[in-house]
Amino acid sequence: MIKGHSSEVLEKLCNYDSPTIANIIELFDVRPRTAGYMTSAIKAIYPQLKPVVGYASTATFRSAYPSVKKATYARIADHAEKMQELPSPRFVVFQDLDSPPAAATLGEIMATAYQRFGAVGLITSGAARDILQIQEIDFPLFAAEICVSHGYCRIEDIHVPVHVGGLTVSPGDLLHADANGVVQIPHDIVDAVAGVCDDFMAAEQIPLDYLGKPDATPQGFNDAMNSMINQAQAVAKRVAGK
Repeated sequence: MIKGHSSEVLEKLCNYDSPTIANIIELFDVRPRTAGYMTSAIKAIYPQLKPVVGYASTATFRSAYPSVKKATYARIADHAEKMQELPSPRFVVFQDLDSPPAAATLGEIMATAYQRFGAVGLITSGAARDILQIQEIDFPLFAAEICVSHGYCRIEDIHVPVHVGGLTVSPGDLLHADANGVVQIPHDIVDAVAGVCDDFMAAEQIPLDYLGKPDATPQGFNDAMNSMINQAQAVAKRVAGK
């Protein structure tokens, strides 16, 4: 079983938007700057909701043609049971194996069931429906599109690596998501990322504060940007132990 991070750390990460988290991960130089996040193919259905963090509980899905396998709703129960092997909070992640998606991965019943059994949100490379009903339960939802039908929907494999929005997600990966998108936080730097959020945000605030001044000039803005860069570099050096 994956060992979870402290609730204090996870709660702190939820105080910052996903671009900030992505920027801070760059300081650790653990992956290319073009890796570790989902592309714009995956969109927040409810962008007004606050950032959410959770451990990925993955599955694959099809809906384009009938199957002789177990009914979809029985497999939801299987998935909900499997989710309990992960620490809380949990983030359901579906890869729709149909390309393009033939029908919706989920609707009101699935969203409500997953929320009831410990999911804080759901991501699918396919489609969603019942979006007004799901909005009523404040369940963060990220999808490629919206579709009216469930087609021949079924869950295929549970807790396998999936590929969603250009990102490979394995069971237990830690995901941070909000209106801007979805980013994966490597487990070995989670605590450190949370620990430098305040300092990094303070650096970014320097040019914003300057632009709020009535006598702001382009040159003054440039100076403020350089101050921000210097402060951010200081944070990076601290992260690197230099």
